[in-house]
Amino acid sequence: MDTLLARVADSLGAAQNLEHLARPLLEVLHGISGLEAVYLTEVDEVAGQQRVLFVHDGGKPCIDEGLSVPWEDTLCRRALASGQRYTDDVPGRWPDSEAARALGIVTYLTEPVYLADGSLFGTLCGISDRPVDRSDGNARMVALFARLLGQQVDRESLLRRLREHNAELSSRAMTDPLTGLANRRMLEEELRRTLARLERDGGEVDLAFVDFDGFKAINDRYGHEAGDRLLVAMASRLTEGLRGSDLIARYGGDEFVVMSGVREASTERESATLQSRVEALTRGRLELGGLNFDYAGASVGVIRIGAGAGTADQVLARADAAMYARKQQRRADQATRH
Repeated sequence: MDTLLARVADSLGAAQNLEHLARPLLEVLHGISGLEAVYLTEVDEVAGQQRVLFVHDGGKPCIDEGLSVPWEDTLCRRALASGQRYTDDVPGRWPDSEAARALGIVTYLTEPVYLADGSLFGTLCGISDRPVDRSDGNARMVALFARLLGQQVDRESLLRRLREHNAELSSRAMTDPLTGLANRRMLEEELRRTLARLERDGGEVDLAFVDFDGFKAINDRYGHEAGDRLLVAMASRLTEGLRGSDLIARYGGDEFVVMSGVREASTERESATLQSRVEALTRGRLELGGLNFDYAGASVGVIRIGAGAGTADQVLARADAAMYARKQQRRADQATRH
C-alpha cells in the first residue's frame, strides 16, 4: 500500500494535465480493486452524452477510449440516480441494461467526479465480469481519486482562463482601442524585429507614414465623434485595401504607419506604388453617421529601409520627414491649381 500511495503522490506532483494524472491513478485503482477494467468518463448532460476518456484494463480490453454513448442509458446514470454506486449483481440490479448484458458486467462501481462549482464533470468507474467485493478502504480510495481528478480539471480550467485573460490583456496592450489596428507599442516592437531581420538576412521594407490632412478642422467643425469615425473608416479602408502582409498601425492622433512585408529588394516604383495606393484608399466620399463629405485624402511619406537603416526611432523619424515633405508638396500643388 505504501508503494501505491507513493505512486499516487508522484503522479500528483508530475501531472501536467488530466491524462497525466488519470492514467497512473487508474492503474493504481485497477491494482487495488480487483476489477477487470477501470475508466474515467466525461458527461455532457446538456447533449445527453457520456464519453470514455481513459481506460486501464490490464491488457484485457473491454471498453474503448473515446466511446460515446447516450447518458440516459448508462449504468452511471442509473447508479447516481438510485444512490447505489456499487453492486456485484448488475444483472439482478439493472436487468434492462443492454450494454451491461453485452459486456457481461457483473460487478459495477462508480464515483461521480464533481467540479468546485458542484457541477458533474464525469464518473470514475470500474467493471468486472465476476463478483468483486468492495472494501471500505477501496471505497475511500475511489472517492479520493475522484476528488483529485475533479480538482485537476478545475486547475486546468483555471489555467486556461488565466491564459485567455493574459492573451486578451496582451492583445489590448498591443491594439488601438478605437480603430482595432496595431498601436504604437506593437508597431515599434515589430519594427525592431524587422530591422534585426534585415540586418541578419538582408531584404528591404517600405515604411509609409500617414497623416490625415484637415483632421483638426474636422474635429473643430463637427466634433471629436466625427473625427473618431473618420479614423475608424480609414482604418477599415486600409485594412481592406492593402495586402495581408502589410502591418497597419495607429501611431498616435491622426497619424498611421504602414509597413510592408519584407522583400528581397524593392524599387522606387514599388515605394511610389505604396504611397499612391494609401493616398487613393484615404481619398473619396465619407459617410460618417449622417455627416457626408468628400475627403481629399491623407499625406503619405514612404521610405525604403534595409540593412544599416538605423534604429526604429531613426527610421520612423525619416518616414515622418518624408510625410511632411509630401504634405508641403500637396499644399503647393493645391495653391498652383487655385
